[in-house]
Amino acid sequence: MTNYKSLTKTFLFSALIALSISFSNNAVAQDGKALFNSNCAACHKLDKDMTGPALQGTLERWNNDRQKLHAWIKNPMAFLKTGDKYANDLFIKWNKIPMSPFDGALKDAEIDAILDYIAKGVQPAATGGDGKTAAAGQKAESDNTLLYGILTVVLAIVALILINVNKNLKRITEEQPEGYKGVAFWKNKTNITVAILALFIVGGYLTTKGAIGLGRNQNYQPTQPIYYSHKVHAGVNQINCLYCHGGAEEGKHANIPSVNVCMNCHKAIHEYTGPALTDADGKEVNGTEEIQKLFKYAGFNPQDANSWSADKAKPIQWVQIHSLPDHVYFNHSQHVAVGKVQCQTCHGEIEKMDEVKQFSDLSMGWCVNCHRETKVQFKDNGFYSIYEKYHNELKSGKIDSTKGITVEKIGGTECQKCHY
Repeated sequence: MTNYKSLTKTFLFSALIALSISFSNNAVAQDGKALFNSNCAACHKLDKDMTGPALQGTLERWNNDRQKLHAWIKNPMAFLKTGDKYANDLFIKWNKIPMSPFDGALKDAEIDAILDYIAKGVQPAATGGDGKTAAAGQKAESDNTLLYGILTVVLAIVALILINVNKNLKRITEEQPEGYKGVAFWKNKTNITVAILALFIVGGYLTTKGAIGLGRNQNYQPTQPIYYSHKVHAGVNQINCLYCHGGAEEGKHANIPSVNVCMNCHKAIHEYTGPALTDADGKEVNGTEEIQKLFKYAGFNPQDANSWSADKAKPIQWVQIHSLPDHVYFNHSQHVAVGKVQCQTCHGEIEKMDEVKQFSDLSMGWCVNCHRETKVQFKDNGFYSIYEKYHNELKSGKIDSTKGITVEKIGGTECQKCHY
């Protein structure tokens, strides 16, 4: 038994040394590929344009000046100010949409590793021509075949050793003294290990799922200081959303209307005569009593309407429902006025809600998917006049007008659009 253990350890140690030597020459290239995939692949490919230009031949286009490339990658906007012609031409060619800066995210050595990977990147396989590309592919394939062959032999030897070890262990366990009853099920190390792994996997899954949902308040429906029915106001009485939430069309925030806005109507409306109202628990609500609560906040005496003035009002402590993290930028006017997005897209059928609840989870995935699917209204929209390329392609028929231009095509999924 001891000999098997010694032989196994010696063989595994030797195999690890051999594999380390065989892979040592490829370490830098692998690091460059990993860095490329984690930092560049979202916007660039080696062989064709994507969100950014194809990267094959980057060093040649920059005259092998790595110092300039370092400065460009770390802070593109600062480098443009140096007046470099190629960089400025590239910036103009790509609709003046800057590349994300990597100052502090990538070191010089890491940028060089990426550039080396790009220079040695895998070229697309050719099916015709002079056969040079095909030959390169065949060479790479043969190298991989050799590596897989070595690994197969190593694993086969390890498997044979483990099979022999298993046979000897089985023989030893079968030669137990008479009267031996074995290990109890709950003391068996294998069973304990399996149970721990199962708990770890299930616990990890539940923890991850719960962590992903942190801060998401979909279907959150708090009780407000005054029962305010959007169904009555926006639905039955057809009051436009922008009458109360004027900021949604003109600024970043939609704004909660002040008491004075409410009193524009309720100076004349003192009682509720509409359909029956119920709260989320099904309990009937007295609409007239809720209007009286409004009058208390406004400092309004319905018996003497002419004596009221706006400076008597105090703010209503509404409970906030929709909230985004501080690191997320969202502009209501950008969506409502420019994008022509309806309120119901994000807030649901608000005109049918008595007590408002959060309709969507407002997660990043939800927003990104909307940007991928929503078409931009280019026609008669001066905000998008700068996108001459897309306007010309729409006119020429290069882009199907029925499919249109999605928000994603004009940079709507770039990180810096929402995170800054």
